[in-house]
Amino acid sequence: MNVEEIKKDFPIFDDKDIVYLDSGATSQRPKYVLDEIQKYYNNKNANPHRGAYSLSVESTEEYENTRKRIAKFINARYPEEIIFSKNASESLNLIAYSYGLNNVKKDDEVVISIMEHHSNLVPWQFVARKTESKLKYMYINDEYELTKEEIESKITDKTKIVGITHVSNVLGTINNIKEIIKYAHKKGAVVIVDASQSIPHMKIDVQELDADFLVFSGHKMFAPLGLGILYGKKEILNKMDPFLMGGDMIEYVYEQETTFAPLPNKFEAGTQNVGGVVGLGAAMDYIEKIGYDEIERMEKELVRYARKELSKLDFLELYMTPNEENHSAVISFNIKGVHPHDVASILDSDGVCVRSGNHCAQPLLRFMGIDSTCRASFSIYNTKEDVDRLVSSLRKVYDMFKGFVKK
Repeated sequence: MNVEEIKKDFPIFDDKDIVYLDSGATSQRPKYVLDEIQKYYNNKNANPHRGAYSLSVESTEEYENTRKRIAKFINARYPEEIIFSKNASESLNLIAYSYGLNNVKKDDEVVISIMEHHSNLVPWQFVARKTESKLKYMYINDEYELTKEEIESKITDKTKIVGITHVSNVLGTINNIKEIIKYAHKKGAVVIVDASQSIPHMKIDVQELDADFLVFSGHKMFAPLGLGILYGKKEILNKMDPFLMGGDMIEYVYEQETTFAPLPNKFEAGTQNVGGVVGLGAAMDYIEKIGYDEIERMEKELVRYARKELSKLDFLELYMTPNEENHSAVISFNIKGVHPHDVASILDSDGVCVRSGNHCAQPLLRFMGIDSTCRASFSIYNTKEDVDRLVSSLRKVYDMFKGFVKK
């Protein structure tokens, strides 16, 4: 399968002459996924786990069968280790509230990287404040990577939790999470992996990684908005208190006390986004049809080309590791002396869609000494022609501003 064939699977490109380079924020959806969601709402729409009638039973089967498929997709040992949420941010908050507040004590340490998205940073600030523990950071080197020395100097016998992004949403750096998990476990810490930026691009095996928790959002991997996944080891999840209370996470309710349902229902209060779950199941079908090996091959070739072409523009600042093997499908950049918002707006007039801003990673950008960047994030529907249009448009932007930019 080639990229031109893949691009035809995505209806948004049928009538729009755009270069979509913001898949790190949200991916586009293939027709197959959209059709499966529509099919569910046309034929099986009912509230799961609520009714004894056949339509509700069918909806329940769709919901629970997809849970089993997600478990298989990431090689979880048990389906009940898969918890549905509304996004990766909610999954991380669930861990912080239900695990962090109850297991981190005064003077303990929580260690995260400076690369973390705010969703895997702000909740740990909250936990540290509430528990009087310490929040420590692992900092990147000049090549935008975490060194072994930095990891091992920050994760100590006092560390109870390590939060780490698999792939930086700003830099595209691929962290060696397997080694981080191995070292953290040696020190007795629990590890939370944010796989939001990695799972659209590479195979994840939670048992091989030995991750204690892992989170991701469906909407970055061709599924609908509004659905997140929390994976947690069964023995840990069983000991955790619920984060949200309400329908379907209840066993028995009395006037003064309540008992909670077993996993996974304990963490899934209220009516769930079943259409989104169906869409994620279809997205996994789509990914498996192409295959992760093929996805990685195509995207590495494209990102290698983008790195090469963007590096030719001497008016650009590029923020990426020189090690191509440690770099995923994100490239952040700035035109020297031009605000990223201006760059992104002018690119948009050329039909080129990139994100500008701090990318929900203010501490990282502050550490790098900048306020914001433009970010191009790639997916399987992007072509070398897309890169060429980005480069051409960047030249136009620079030509507009070069008389005002200080040399």
